[in-house]
Amino acid sequence: MVDAALKIFIPTALAFFVGIGITPSLMRLFFKYRLWKRNARDDENINPDRMSATFQSLHNTDDELRTPRVGGSIIWISVVATAALVWIVSKISPGDVAHRMNFVSRNQTLIPLFAFVMASLVGLYDDFLGIFVKSGRFVNGFTRTHMFAIVALFGLIGSWWFYSKLGVSSVHIPFDGALHLGLWFIPFFIFIALCTFSSGVIDGIDGLAGGVMATIYSSYALISFFQHQIDIAVLCAVVAGAILAFLWFNIPPARFYMGETGMLGLTTLLTVIAFMTDTVLLLPIIAFPLAVTSASSALQIFSKKYFGKKIFKVAPIHHHFEALGWSREKITMRYWVICVIFAIFGVIAALIS
Repeated sequence: MVDAALKIFIPTALAFFVGIGITPSLMRLFFKYRLWKRNARDDENINPDRMSATFQSLHNTDDELRTPRVGGSIIWISVVATAALVWIVSKISPGDVAHRMNFVSRNQTLIPLFAFVMASLVGLYDDFLGIFVKSGRFVNGFTRTHMFAIVALFGLIGSWWFYSKLGVSSVHIPFDGALHLGLWFIPFFIFIALCTFSSGVIDGIDGLAGGVMATIYSSYALISFFQHQIDIAVLCAVVAGAILAFLWFNIPPARFYMGETGMLGLTTLLTVIAFMTDTVLLLPIIAFPLAVTSASSALQIFSKKYFGKKIFKVAPIHHHFEALGWSREKITMRYWVICVIFAIFGVIAALIS
């Protein structure tokens, strides 16, 4: 147990310090190449009120428009660098301790790491489109239709791997048992991937997405640890450590935003981890703020389209609270508190069910 705990804590601390160490150099690149979007994304399928007068009054300030949008690269670069460092040390060091620190394993973390990096790179390309393309179809990056198609493709590949390589065709119903889906497991996996991706709209206030994601990944580190999937636990903890490094510089006023390279990578990995720990039906509890954020946008779109009325002043719901006069700091801190409480409920449910 002590060895397993050390295997988690040491790479986590390493990821944090790697993130702290690389960020100043990356920030210089962010500002040197002006890596901020020239226009706000105006696709109502992801943010139904992005171009509303209320939203514009709250967010389209000069400071926000000139804040780099690729800060999420700090997270995945830190994770990859940490994984590479412990793997290299485990290969060149004759000691048993260094070997035990390695969490890159074929049966647990290789595929999640690959999915994380690939999704992050696609997100980075999307961010670059929004930054450098001056006109045309991709002036704001990929359209939401393209992004949902990309995520669906990721989901298809991931579901095929689970179904054909791991033999997974069921999901665990808390306090009940396994629900066998057969081939329906594949579209179910894709659906969950799309739902998780849609929650990426939470990246709208300084520090909000980072704090929520750090809590969620810390929760999955605990769940994986008690399931004796130690390498997955380490990976989740390392991601949380990298997010904390990101948050160190993202405390208001943010020096950079997470961007698609952060949110697409984190939501894709979260989907994979939820299925690997067989807790996908607990995901709306563990990741409650993400679920609420995604649902608020969906409800706003549905209500405006079919009833011509808004449910919220601005969607997603955290912008609704802004429109009510809440400070961004109050919204962020209360989201963090709620996320911790629901994450605790989710972890307990995962452990006793």
